[in-house]
Amino acid sequence: MTNNIKVLRAIKNISQEDLAKKIQVSRQTINAMEKGKYVPSTVLALKLAMFFETPVESIFTLESDD
Repeated sequence: MTNNIKVLRAIKNISQEDLAKKIQVSRQTINAMEKGKYVPSTVLALKLAMFFETPVESIFTLESDD
């Protein structure tokens, strides 16, 4: 699974730390998601979609081998 979290953060000019606080996770969780090392739960994906005001499908993309 790939994601656009880093791009969306840049557009909003928000740090990993600030995003983590807004959605109540650790900065390490944001970092791991951005690097593709962590696949978020449905709840976390929805929190990100709400924060960025965009559909989940605009943030996360399944790859053919997922």
